[in-house]
Amino acid sequence: MGILEQSQYSYYNDPTDFGNYQFTSLDDVINQFMVVYVGEEKIINKVSRTDVQFHAMRSLAELSFDTFKSIKSQEIELPPSLTMVLPHDYVNYTKISSVDGSGIKHPLYPTLSKTSNPFKIKQQDDKSYDFIVPSDTLLNNGDFSNNKLAATGWNKSTPIGASGDNISVNTASGQLVFKHSSNAPVPNSSAKTSRAYAVWQSIDVSQVDLLDLSAVGISAASATGKGVGTVRVGISTLSFPNTNQPYNPAISNPNKTINPSLNNIDDVFDLFTTNGTRSLVTFNDGLNTASTKTLTDVDVSGQTEVYVLITSFIEDFTDTTLDHSENKVDDIVITCDAISTVLVEGGESTTWSNYKTNQPSENTQHDYDYDDHVFEANVGRRYGIEPSHAQDNGSYYVDNLRGKIHFSSNLSGKTIVLDYISDSLGTDAEMQVHKFAEEAMYKSIIYAVLSTKSNIPEYIVRRYKKERFAAIRSAKLRLSNIKLEEITQIFRGKSKQIKH
Repeated sequence: MGILEQSQYSYYNDPTDFGNYQFTSLDDVINQFMVVYVGEEKIINKVSRTDVQFHAMRSLAELSFDTFKSIKSQEIELPPSLTMVLPHDYVNYTKISSVDGSGIKHPLYPTLSKTSNPFKIKQQDDKSYDFIVPSDTLLNNGDFSNNKLAATGWNKSTPIGASGDNISVNTASGQLVFKHSSNAPVPNSSAKTSRAYAVWQSIDVSQVDLLDLSAVGISAASATGKGVGTVRVGISTLSFPNTNQPYNPAISNPNKTINPSLNNIDDVFDLFTTNGTRSLVTFNDGLNTASTKTLTDVDVSGQTEVYVLITSFIEDFTDTTLDHSENKVDDIVITCDAISTVLVEGGESTTWSNYKTNQPSENTQHDYDYDDHVFEANVGRRYGIEPSHAQDNGSYYVDNLRGKIHFSSNLSGKTIVLDYISDSLGTDAEMQVHKFAEEAMYKSIIYAVLSTKSNIPEYIVRRYKKERFAAIRSAKLRLSNIKLEEITQIFRGKSKQIKH
């Protein structure tokens, strides 16, 4: 009975499947293990597939480190940054090379024992450690990408005065939108104006002295019966004293005789910058186009909590129809110098900067001959040279902290090849076992399952530990791929004269 379900025609016309018969997928290994080794009167009476899958993946990873052949590699043209990002499934490298115009790989030499890219500690002018870091995490949902204002810490005054969607304070298309209609006359007032709405969020400034603010605003254009829109964005304590009551941003009617809304005045922004400017930016150009404004060095020293406050108003709004005007706000960013509880990195390390800017002296031989390893430029000048550095191919070191490989400057623009070891635990297509090591996988899973089960006699566990060791040793010998003809070819150089 044939076991191949693929015809030769389909195989040779599918370039993605070339050579894959030498591998067995991990899923097939698990299925075959459950059929052959698990059940009544078998080695393992009962075990869940989840347990087998866990031990199979662990065995695959362990065998990948020192038994399976490393077949993964990546090639890049080295950018001016002189760095290469480690692959996502990288565990260790086997060889790093540069490629010349003839397609020959030249090994590069590691210099980790000589240099590195250390963590550069941020320091103040007196060289003491500096724990101050820029932070923009004080404000939640400042770009209004989340349309649930209350859930992200924002409060708002309730729109009053019209039905339907003609008056609202809400988010739309990632923006905060104020829809205004005319406020009808109220008792003791004959004025017809826009209501004044507010949106605010508290921020903790107990560890902060100065704040910077930037915001994008859109001021509504004027029309018959209504003026331009005015939007104010700034910092407030919400404790601005009024003659009748403390400031309450939720009150939106500016025409009331008692407790009127104060959302249409600057005074509610009761903090100041270090140069005395009130802590707000105002959008009132009436162009109905977005513009960005910034505010720097708002003094919040001595405060534990302040508020990012946004107020919206339409000037000279006397139109009592249902037509409305829209003010909009977006991308509010609050930045500050916060205190870090851990050491702060002070930029690129001096060690790496000096290494990458140094131009190594290269030993360039004219008309390089791959059969002649004598560098003409060095004839008679090799006495006292350090053998580990007697090369002109270039050097590198692996920065595991940042996940990059750093190269010497003479390799800039050259083709770099990284051969590396993976744990093979990637996609389903990547999780495969060479058929020379399939038995080692089964023995590894058996030993792992039995050694973690209770009431298994110790001599049984020791037996399969030995069988696992023997199977892995056999897999290593098979996968070593030693060819007698290749050894013979190398031995042909035994008569080469090495002393004269």
